[in-house]
Amino acid sequence: MRVFVTGATGFIGSAVVRELLAAGHQVLGLTRSEQGVAALAAAGAEPHRGSIADRDSLTSGAARSDGVIHLAFNHDFSTFAQNCEDDRRVVEALGAALAGSDRPLIVTSGTAIGNTVPAEPAREDGPTVSSSVVPRAASEEAAAAAAAAGANVSVVRLPQVHDTRKQGLVTPAIEIAREKGVFAYVGEGDNRWPAAHVLDVARLYRLVLERAEPNARYHAVAEEGVPTREIAETIGRRLGLPVASIAPEEAGAHFGWLAHFAARDLPASSEWTRAQLGWQPTGPGLIADLERLEVPAA
Repeated sequence: MRVFVTGATGFIGSAVVRELLAAGHQVLGLTRSEQGVAALAAAGAEPHRGSIADRDSLTSGAARSDGVIHLAFNHDFSTFAQNCEDDRRVVEALGAALAGSDRPLIVTSGTAIGNTVPAEPAREDGPTVSSSVVPRAASEEAAAAAAAAGANVSVVRLPQVHDTRKQGLVTPAIEIAREKGVFAYVGEGDNRWPAAHVLDVARLYRLVLERAEPNARYHAVAEEGVPTREIAETIGRRLGLPVASIAPEEAGAHFGWLAHFAARDLPASSEWTRAQLGWQPTGPGLIADLERLEVPAA
């Protein structure tokens, strides 16, 4: 299968490209830079010049492919709500390009939009919040609209995706800790974040591409929920930083934009995903990767 991958040179996207190529698929990777062109060519993929802001490059990439995996996203969280609305338009463009065909479109979302019942894990078939509550839900709203218009759409929801270099929202939390001189957690630190190793996530994207049911939602979750206090204590030891609890009302001043997530309990299940696709994560857990954290120079 010839697969058009947006975000093909990113942290998760580059792992997905390697997984697809190893399984015998061909990859057309979206990139906006000469560096990206070189990286994709070196990996054995075909570069496709363009960006998520260029609708023509999206539709032409989709037109040249047997399926699309959409991973690109602007991770500047200072403009998070706008980035999510921009992603809605990207999904709309890709869905329109594939409407009326069986060619699969895999849209990326986050498990947090399924956390609707306190202390209960988000589930693939459970209710979700709207984009007015969690902006990231815009991607799934666009996916549903594309499906209604005749596209073969499925969704992969991501937790904190990690290796020893990057760990989802944990990575900016580390940057904040180094700036503040302390790794903080909110209250008792019992709130949980789900996680999965990047190579397990890449394998799930391939399985969804090959076997997905139309309109299905899949959870790339290896660990249902890792307590934020355990995350903080592990990183504190690794970086030699003190670890401290802060009150909820202090979270905004300490974490900035990350405060919205810092105190949220976000467990997520992947029981249905595993049963449907035979996906069994084998990579290291989040704490194991944090114990081997690659620490950049200060």
